[in-house]
Amino acid sequence: MLTLLMGTISRYDGIFQVTTEDGYILGLQRIPSGRSSNNSTSQKLPVLLQHGLTMDAAAWLINPPDQALAFILADKGFDVWLANARGTQASRGHQSLSTNDPTYWEWTWDQLATYDLPAFYNYVNNQTGQKVHYVGHSLGTLSVLAALSQQKLSNTLRSAALLSPVAYLGQITTMLGKISAQSHSADGLYASGIREYPPQGVAGQNLETFLCSQPGVDCSNFMAAVTGPNCCITPTSSNLIFQHIPQSTSTKNMVHLSEMIRRGTITMFDYNFPAINMQHYNQLTPPVYNMASIPKDVPLFLGYGGRDALSDVNDVKALLNDLSDHDKDKLVEQYVEEYAHMDFIMGGNANQKVYDPLLTFFGQH
Repeated sequence: MLTLLMGTISRYDGIFQVTTEDGYILGLQRIPSGRSSNNSTSQKLPVLLQHGLTMDAAAWLINPPDQALAFILADKGFDVWLANARGTQASRGHQSLSTNDPTYWEWTWDQLATYDLPAFYNYVNNQTGQKVHYVGHSLGTLSVLAALSQQKLSNTLRSAALLSPVAYLGQITTMLGKISAQSHSADGLYASGIREYPPQGVAGQNLETFLCSQPGVDCSNFMAAVTGPNCCITPTSSNLIFQHIPQSTSTKNMVHLSEMIRRGTITMFDYNFPAINMQHYNQLTPPVYNMASIPKDVPLFLGYGGRDALSDVNDVKALLNDLSDHDKDKLVEQYVEEYAHMDFIMGGNANQKVYDPLLTFFGQH
């Protein structure tokens, strides 16, 4: 389906394979030119798009070309690259492991920040010879924030746009997410040996039945139950995305995110036993990602919505508080009161509400 969606643009370069330092082979798509722009990429600025949790690069291509960010950027003369996180359909390769091997799934977003994102950046930088603009959605913002807080990417990053930014998760309002975290459902799956998420078969059915039967949870509109009441997504786009999701992530990743929801912190994965944490981190507790350590001169664009149940306004404000010393001319906020989580990548009017200001931001950097 991703290849079919890519076919709606005039030139598509296929799938590139990018190998991470820990052996994962990731799929990277490219749209080097738009419908009417010239095919030469020598003077074009590259933009890397990174999707969110249980999605893949198709998320940027669901809407019609005049409403989908990847196509809009290509038509505006950017060299567009679309990343696919490990575990998704285009990124299930490994130098020595199969997806049937439990060890393949022993990772969380820590590894996306440490390995996947730098690998994508370095590949695009090597191919184009230029620093890279970045657009992340949801989990795709957490990985870049974590990397930047550890002083990674500085040699290859031009700017970073964060749509529905995720850093803190302690104040999410989605009951589905809260109950999943508080019930330790991902921990239970992991303990039972299920490493790929969402689980298939009986385990998946049992999880859905349990979560959707809880008070305050309405799964009749599953997207709204997870992400908040999106205002501006057409039925056509909604139906199309559900033909392509969920994409796989690791159960361990879900355990990590659940830790963040319960604790309201941003740390590396907690093994919950000091001795095991010591083996991994040389300290008894997992290291903290300090958002205030992000270099103050990195151009950042934050787009967030008033109805977002995953990237809650109060959690975003906590992130902005961490960034209070950031260079004022390098930090742009775009708040859209009526937007929920998915409106930022699928809203029919996002081209005016979000992408026009984003293009202006790119033009300034």
